[in-house]
Amino acid sequence: MVLLVMAAGSGSRYGKLKQFDDLGPNKEFLLEFSIYDAIENGFNHIVLITKKENKDFLYKYLRPRIPSKVKVDVIIQEVSNLPKNITAHPSRIKPWGTAHAVWCAKDVIKTDFAIINADDFYDKNAFKNAANFINSNTSKSTYGLITYQLKNTLSKYGTVSRGVCKEKDGHLTSIIEHLEIQRQGDKIIDHDSGNILQEEDFVSMNYWVCNETMFDYLEEYIIEMYPKLDNIEKDEIYLPFSAQTLLQDNVIEIKVIDSESKWFGVTYAEDKVAAVENLKEYTDNGDYPTPLWNQSN
Repeated sequence: MVLLVMAAGSGSRYGKLKQFDDLGPNKEFLLEFSIYDAIENGFNHIVLITKKENKDFLYKYLRPRIPSKVKVDVIIQEVSNLPKNITAHPSRIKPWGTAHAVWCAKDVIKTDFAIINADDFYDKNAFKNAANFINSNTSKSTYGLITYQLKNTLSKYGTVSRGVCKEKDGHLTSIIEHLEIQRQGDKIIDHDSGNILQEEDFVSMNYWVCNETMFDYLEEYIIEMYPKLDNIEKDEIYLPFSAQTLLQDNVIEIKVIDSESKWFGVTYAEDKVAAVENLKEYTDNGDYPTPLWNQSN
């Protein structure tokens, strides 16, 4: 099983590259805890998507830490790497978004895989449930989405973007992106749409479970969406939107999988204090060793 970690973000709201911030008790990155949990649940190939300037650093940092039996690949999300001879606009510097990031891993992933963000903490049960789904799923057209309750995914320090999920009989029927969610008093509101959301709403934290068929779908989606970008310098092509399109077109079905886990992340600089405290508590409780890795591996 493969774990694909998206680590190409710029951290504009956080103020630095949050995926490489030392939040753990022994200065580990947040993504290391996800990798640790994945390996504990049978994942044996880690693929990281990052920017060109971070590739060598990330590989040299992680390879000695991660057990040698686990394969590690670090892939660059190049702005110029587009399908079917699409030429990137010369003014484009920013990466093309999460759908493109996943597509960039097409040459190294040939089997079932899970997708996560580098700057989110997903917790142990999420990886257990993802692995159980991969091991029991026999259909190439059935994907999975690990979900979390909205109330457990908010930041005290600003708005967040979340895909709010609706399901029927355990399968996703829609996922609607809300871009400016914030708690106000006893309500949770999306400032962008004006919608009032419920605390128990299940949301996507970009923890997808799919297989190699996804890459062909993403290629078609990128080709379709590229000419529709209004702002060629800033607009992105989002993974949740591509999944929603595949769902609406009855190309795939998506099983909703309750993470049965707590989540936290580092959207804003102020979130760091809580993240450090949470990781210390988990470690003090014996959920993780410290240091996290036995570097003799």
